[in-house]
Amino acid sequence: MAQEIWLWIKEKFVAFFAMIGRGLKALWAYFTGWVVTVSGSTWRKVAVAIPLAFILYILIGMPIVHRVDDNLNLPTVTKPGGSRAVTDLIYLVKRETVDHGWTPNDPIFQPGWWLDNTPNYQKGMMGALSRFAFELRDQLGRTRGSSAEDDDLLKASGNLSKEPDRWVIDFSTSILPTTPSDAYYREAIEQLERYNARLASGDAVFERRADNLLATLDRIALDLGASSAALESYIGEHSGGVLPDFGADDLFYQVKGQVYAYTIILEALREDFSNVIEGREVSVLYGELLKSLRAAATLDPLIVANGAIDGVLANHLSMQGFYLLRARTKLREVSNILLK
Repeated sequence: MAQEIWLWIKEKFVAFFAMIGRGLKALWAYFTGWVVTVSGSTWRKVAVAIPLAFILYILIGMPIVHRVDDNLNLPTVTKPGGSRAVTDLIYLVKRETVDHGWTPNDPIFQPGWWLDNTPNYQKGMMGALSRFAFELRDQLGRTRGSSAEDDDLLKASGNLSKEPDRWVIDFSTSILPTTPSDAYYREAIEQLERYNARLASGDAVFERRADNLLATLDRIALDLGASSAALESYIGEHSGGVLPDFGADDLFYQVKGQVYAYTIILEALREDFSNVIEGREVSVLYGELLKSLRAAATLDPLIVANGAIDGVLANHLSMQGFYLLRARTKLREVSNILLK
């Protein structure tokens, strides 16, 4: 009996696939019959029109998609009891992934793929925001770093640390459709919003102690130091060339995005840790730190030049590195005072 049922099922499957085969064969015959009725001049027009339409779409789309938003005055409002730094973190992630559109993972048929400044700027921003989210999870969101990690901060930190260029199709991870980078970042927005709401209601932790601020500043200083070293290395190897340097603007905008995000975060931390900063009398020094960061974050040359350091042509990477060095020096000075 079971064998008869199995044979019946097999017959039905064979009949089903045979029907699909006949349908596809008929469809192909119809298509080929239609193709031969189209004149050669029409095909030539189509062959020219399709690439021209694509080029026009890319050329129009590029300036629309291009956006390097370095506005330092964010329209954010922090709920009483909440964290200004977390509020601004949420705003920046939402602005870049929802409002502006995330470009580092755009496929080749979207205008963002053909840009370099906007994707590098967004990648630099997300790198800094991810680092701060880790500090939230590891230090600021725990009681003296010894309590259990906050679940929302744990998930948000993991989501923000995802590589920025993952699209729906990513064969390096799976042959099947996968979750794109910006989807993870949007999940992090919801998790950070829940955390900040719980913080405002007194159901979460944000330790506003001097040692937490010190640890956060030290991590930011290390990150800026790595960028300063990358600038120095690139200038030493590539500055002063006679040919256009198409790599200089990639590095410039990635560092600019990183510095911009840290400027916003450090501005917010000045409010969150106002008692510590005023109590240790580092307000003036902290203001000088932010001044240097703002200068680096708002550098906006028409063309990023990488001329010889002592040459006639400007070297914008060198100027960016100068402001970074000043900012790192101020960060170390603030840290030294907080250590006392």
